[in-house]
Amino acid sequence: MRPLKLSALILFIILAAGIIVHYSTGSRNVAGAHPLQLNESGGSTNESVVPSILSGASSTLARYRLDASQSRFMVRAFAGGLLWFKGHDHFIAVRDFSGEVQLTPSAISPASLQMTIRAESLVETRDVFTEQQKQIINRELREIVLETNKYPEITFKSTDVTVNLSGGQVEAKIGGDLTLHGVTRHIVIPTEVTLSGSTLRARGEFTINRSDYNVKATSAFHGTVRVRDNLKFTFDIVAQQI
Repeated sequence: MRPLKLSALILFIILAAGIIVHYSTGSRNVAGAHPLQLNESGGSTNESVVPSILSGASSTLARYRLDASQSRFMVRAFAGGLLWFKGHDHFIAVRDFSGEVQLTPSAISPASLQMTIRAESLVETRDVFTEQQKQIINRELREIVLETNKYPEITFKSTDVTVNLSGGQVEAKIGGDLTLHGVTRHIVIPTEVTLSGSTLRARGEFTINRSDYNVKATSAFHGTVRVRDNLKFTFDIVAQQI
C-alpha cells in the first residue's frame, strides 16, 4: 500500500507543478499580448494609447476630400534687401486648391496626400497695402513670380508619412514631392492631425527657398527692397470624409 500511496503523492505533485507552470506561462502570454512596440517614427508608444487618442476610429482605409472653403493656407514672403525696413512682408493667401487624403483612422498610418493648387489663386491680403497696390502685387505675382501662364498648377504628392502618437496628439511628418514653377523638390511637412467624426483637420507650417524652384523676386526702390529667399507656409486644412 505504501508504494501506491507514494506513487499517488508523486503524481499529485507533478500535476500541481504542471498547473502552476501552465498558469505562469499563460499569465506571461496575456501580459505580452500588447507589448511595447516601435511606432512609425521610430519612437516607442503603447498600443493601448491608440484607442484613447482616436476613440471610435475605424481600422479600414478612409478617403477625405480637401475643403478649401473651410481651410486657411498662407504664404509669408519677408521683406529684404539693403532698405528692407522700407518694405513690408507679404501675406499671400492660397484661395483655390483641391486634393485627397487617404489614411486608416485608427492609426493614421499608412497614409497619403495629394494636393493641387491653382497658381492664379494666390493673392495678397495685407491691409497695409491699398487696393490698387494689391492689384499691382497680384499681377506681378502671376506674371513675374509664378508665371502662371507657363506653370498654372502647384502640386504636392506624398511619398512617405511617419506618425508619432504622444500626449494625446497625433503628430505626422509628411514627406513628398513639391512641384513649383516647373521644379520638383522633396520636402518634409510637420503636421498635427485631428479627427472628429467625418472631419479631418491638419495644422502646421514649413519653409522653402524660392531660389530652389527658380522663382524670381520682385523689387522696389531700385532693387534696395526685395523679397527674401525663404518663404514660410502656414496651414489649417480641413477635409471631409468621402
